[in-house]
Amino acid sequence: MQRILLIGSPGSGKSTLARALGRRFNLPVTHLDRLWWQPGWVELGAEKFRPLVEGLVAAEKWVIDGNYSATWDLRMPRADTILWLDLPRHVCMRRVFRRAVTQLGRVRSDVAPGCPERLDMEFFRYVWTFKAAHEEKTMNALRRYGRHARIVRLRSDEGIRRFISGI
Repeated sequence: MQRILLIGSPGSGKSTLARALGRRFNLPVTHLDRLWWQPGWVELGAEKFRPLVEGLVAAEKWVIDGNYSATWDLRMPRADTILWLDLPRHVCMRRVFRRAVTQLGRVRSDVAPGCPERLDMEFFRYVWTFKAAHEEKTMNALRRYGRHARIVRLRSDEGIRRFISGI
């Protein structure tokens, strides 16, 4: 595993797993939220974001976490391993809510400076509807861009633990 892509709902554990894999395989880790979001939760925009992603995936080794489906056509073909964290929405909701409450006002390491954690009902709705809104699109993208890669769909924390212990 030299180029690992992690996708899935917010709160599924993508960033945590990305950091663990980066340490284990000595790979650079990029959290796409750090690139997309500018101070004050301002979006970078596709015209600036896409070239940044192109540069990232051109490297020989990386771990990249984040959905940003408009760049799957760049990331999935270059990945040798695609991890789809497909945990139940109640798990993801509990995690994003707990994170918002316990980290309120703080900036996490996987988001850009100047983007403090906040209670955001729109974001909670996004997480609650994520699976229904994105599952088919994700499967289609994996078929289209990721057929060459090892694709692992992880549906539980136990599945994630088994995956880590098996590599």
